[in-house]
Amino acid sequence: MRRGVDGGMFRRGGGHHRQQLKQLSGGVKGLFGRLSIAVIVLVICTVSFLSTTKSTNAILSQSSKVDVGKLWDTAASGGWRPSSAPRYDWPPPPNESNGYLRVRCNGGLNQQRSASLGFVMKMLEKEASAPLLMPMPNLTYSKYCFFKLMRLKFAQTYRVGWGEEGNRTRYLWRWILSNPGFPYGQICNAVLAARIMNATLVLPELDANSFWHDDSGFQGIYDVEHFITSLRYDVRIVESIPEIKRNGKTKKMKAFQIRPPRDAPISWYTSDALGKMKEHGAIYLTPFSHRLAEEIDNPEYQRLRCRVNYHALRFKPHIMKLSNSIVSKLRAQGHFMTIHLRFEMDMLAFAGCFDIFSPEEQKILKKYRKENFAEKKLVYSERRAIGKCPLTPEEVGLILRAMGFDNSTRIYLAAGELFGGDRFMKPFRSMFPHLENHRTVDTSGELAENKNGILGSAVDYMVCLLSDIFMPTYDGPSNFANNLMGHRLYYGFRTTLRPDRKALAPIFIDREKGKKAGFEEAVRRVMLNTNFGGPHKRVSPESFYTNSWPECFCQMSAKNPADQCPPENILEILDSQLESTNSTSVADK
Repeated sequence: MRRGVDGGMFRRGGGHHRQQLKQLSGGVKGLFGRLSIAVIVLVICTVSFLSTTKSTNAILSQSSKVDVGKLWDTAASGGWRPSSAPRYDWPPPPNESNGYLRVRCNGGLNQQRSASLGFVMKMLEKEASAPLLMPMPNLTYSKYCFFKLMRLKFAQTYRVGWGEEGNRTRYLWRWILSNPGFPYGQICNAVLAARIMNATLVLPELDANSFWHDDSGFQGIYDVEHFITSLRYDVRIVESIPEIKRNGKTKKMKAFQIRPPRDAPISWYTSDALGKMKEHGAIYLTPFSHRLAEEIDNPEYQRLRCRVNYHALRFKPHIMKLSNSIVSKLRAQGHFMTIHLRFEMDMLAFAGCFDIFSPEEQKILKKYRKENFAEKKLVYSERRAIGKCPLTPEEVGLILRAMGFDNSTRIYLAAGELFGGDRFMKPFRSMFPHLENHRTVDTSGELAENKNGILGSAVDYMVCLLSDIFMPTYDGPSNFANNLMGHRLYYGFRTTLRPDRKALAPIFIDREKGKKAGFEEAVRRVMLNTNFGGPHKRVSPESFYTNSWPECFCQMSAKNPADQCPPENILEILDSQLESTNSTSVADK
């Protein structure tokens, strides 16, 4: 019985095992089936990947070819046009201001932010092809050029009447004392602060004597009448602060000194600064470098900065004439490129790039750094690897050659005295022998006679501004290069070659180690990832003065109403508002 039971159980168990084996066999077959499908998919993906990689390499190879011919033209505008004229309600400055604003700008010419509008327009008139709405005073350009044809009368220079102490106007006295390396936006910020606080701006003082050993001042460099007239819709400007009378004596007011917070918001000026000004009659803001926020959520204020930067500041006629002569001589021979070769002692010392120099030269650089910059441990190999060193002349030449520029390319060098002697220039000159600078092109002898450098700097700026291509080699704390990139963007998206030193550093380091295969291809790929001067989004740490898009640009058929160009009769509107304000003032008197 038990045996039967056992046998029955065995028979039932055997059937169960056979069922399990059958299921296992089916499972294995299913597993193999799934593996087969996976293998097939893997093969397909591999073939597809290899095909895609081959296609991508072909595209990259094709895309890394630079069309040098197109670089000689302006960059694609995308339908954008420079325009810094007001687009919304922009009332003229009130007849009575809250005080006077006095500024003293330190540093070099371009650090103080210079621009020569009249000369620029004459040159652009020959090259521009599309009408542009950028209505500003005293622009008389063909309708076929970038600027509308406009002939405007000069408004009277605004001056505020002065009486006894009880009737005097309050003063805003701002004395800008700042780091000479970073004040190029000071004049723009001074005008904007004057607008914000309804202050009368006193003609800026230029501390050119300490930097250039030149005491010609604002009046000796810029067109004063043009500066005052150009900004008549924005602020009131006088050439000097009138003296006041107290107890029968003529005295100057004492200004209450305030230290503005760094990157101070507009609210600080309309509350703290303005409150102290009304309390004391005059305030003295120091230091002022970076004491007004650069990024302001008010496009009209940003456009005012552009009007100052690119319209109001204009060189005196003799400087424009000399610059015009040099550019015309260069242009007569065809296209030309300008390079700001910043391989100079101050930049090398600042960057801490010493090791490529002789022991004696390193001593000079280290001494200069110790005397002029904050103490900091700098390791050359580390600085070089992250692109913190200025490009050497040879590296500049290798970049240009990799992009396809040949030895017939004509180059104008804007540079001071290159550090390290001629040995650093020889490799560059061997690649590009057609080199010029303002002294080799100027036949008048005026630049040779000018020993202070301020005239040469002005000419270099203008030549770089109007060249077909501009290439900065170090755009860190270099105001000259930063100003020019913004200026060239504003005046028609003129081509700029802006090397990405950080991306190029490992490529140059590999070349120095003997790894030269694919060098030019790698350089081209880096350069093609940069912007050649067209409109592009401003991303920190890029400055507003380097890229004022989109605030200072417009579109004729804009999808966004904020980007729409101002009406063609904007100047008539502004003139009407100004006349109305002046008429009201006369009626009140």
